[in-house]
Amino acid sequence: MVRRIAAALALALLAACGGGSAPDGREAPVIRPVAGLPAAFGDRKPHDWEGRAPARYAVHGTDVSRFQGGINWTEAARNGIRFAWIKATEGGDRVDPEFAANWRGAAAAGVPRGAYHFYYWCRPAIEQARWFIRNVPKSAGALPPVLDMEWTPFSPTCTIRPPAEQVRAEALVFLRMLEAHYGTRPLIYSTPDFFERNGMDRLGDYEFWLRSTAGHPSRTYPGHRWTFWQYTGTGLAPGFFTDVDLNVFNGSEAQFRSWLARRSQ
Repeated sequence: MVRRIAAALALALLAACGGGSAPDGREAPVIRPVAGLPAAFGDRKPHDWEGRAPARYAVHGTDVSRFQGGINWTEAARNGIRFAWIKATEGGDRVDPEFAANWRGAAAAGVPRGAYHFYYWCRPAIEQARWFIRNVPKSAGALPPVLDMEWTPFSPTCTIRPPAEQVRAEALVFLRMLEAHYGTRPLIYSTPDFFERNGMDRLGDYEFWLRSTAGHPSRTYPGHRWTFWQYTGTGLAPGFFTDVDLNVFNGSEAQFRSWLARRSQ
């Protein structure tokens, strides 16, 4: 989820291909067919998928932050974006400046949406949970909140890596506070190195959203269950004017509807 601003700016210079332009004048990127992805989506740095490719899953979605800028959520929904997690907060004092607009826009387009929190390793979990609760409304039908835990080697203020026991303990403080407030159990987002280093599979009965951009999760996280899979961070999709993360739900269309009915707020 950590964005590369230079890539975003470069992509914004690509020529349009019938996708219109953003309110700030950015043109939609050219989207060309990519093997292993749904027809409507592309990828600026495609992977040569082996085994079960993303296109073999029925339900696709995205996650976004300020780095996407303005988004045409109606166009995104029309072309296959079925869910979205929207960055809300980071640490204990930062709110994503596009959160409110994305929260409203996704809902208006009929895209089920939830909020995620980017964890900051130099602040107590209890403060971060309180900050998220302060800034993310309870909304009927919203997806469960997500705790995004990953290393932050490029942070200008906090690059520490606490021991695994501390990581898991802080995660549980945050997760339990959000569950008590929103009435639904949060998901955990993780990356391969972070997941393995910290034994995130030991956290108990939480659902996972896992990043794996160079192979199926069954190879990257052998033996571990997952509900959502982030398969690229350089995706292209109608309605977006820069790189965007693309994800799938681990199940059929009917299973996704059932999951929404059980897990929404």
